[in-house]
Amino acid sequence: MRFLLTNDDGIYAQGLAAIKQALECVGDVVVIAPVTEQSAVGHTITISDPLKVIPIHRSGEFYGYGITGSPADCVKLGVSCIMKDPPDVVVSGINRGENVGINVLYSGTVSAATEALILGYTGIALSVDNYFDPDYSAASMFGARIASRLASMKDPLPFALNINCPSSPIEEIKGVRITRQGDSRIVDQFVKRENPRGTTYYWQAGITKIIDYADDTDAICLKNKMISITPIHYKLGYHQEDSKLDGIDLEALFHGD
Repeated sequence: MRFLLTNDDGIYAQGLAAIKQALECVGDVVVIAPVTEQSAVGHTITISDPLKVIPIHRSGEFYGYGITGSPADCVKLGVSCIMKDPPDVVVSGINRGENVGINVLYSGTVSAATEALILGYTGIALSVDNYFDPDYSAASMFGARIASRLASMKDPLPFALNINCPSSPIEEIKGVRITRQGDSRIVDQFVKRENPRGTTYYWQAGITKIIDYADDTDAICLKNKMISITPIHYKLGYHQEDSKLDGIDLEALFHGD
């Protein structure tokens, strides 16, 4: 099995090291990750600057390739130029902090998995719900298991999964379920400061607020100490809830009537 491993916390992140170790027990792992943190960059891709590929060594051994770009860049460059054979699964994570609700749109972690899907590969995004003192043990164990299962499927249609795991030992987790993306979001709050030269600047200090309390949403599943698995898609278009648009006479608007 071949895995392309990336993230948005940077190639030196502890979460990436944890899932790398777990994946190496089941297959070959090629690390292709940003050299610096790229959190909340969304689906950014680099087109105006060159992308540098920097071989990274840790403890005297080759560790992976550091890319001067975004998580989506890492996936594009990885499958197009760096890997000799295509990956069976693209794994993105383990992210420090959950990716649920509307925040999924901002996430570089999730965007790497989405980019894999766009390119015709299966991708999974892995996150834990603790930013300050994360426990990656359950996420790395479950992440390696599901990545291995997906890689062993015969001729599967590619798909992408957003997986959020409690920051806990696996024996403390109550289970796992398929969920939908809820409406939880960051409530904006900016801290206003001034630098020594008198220039005003602002730091985003908002926190995620749960808005949709349905049991089948990603945030509530995670809050209930369960692993949340949400299928993700890149096609944005007409949905059933958009049917109210059918009542608008678009032809009349076009002609100015």
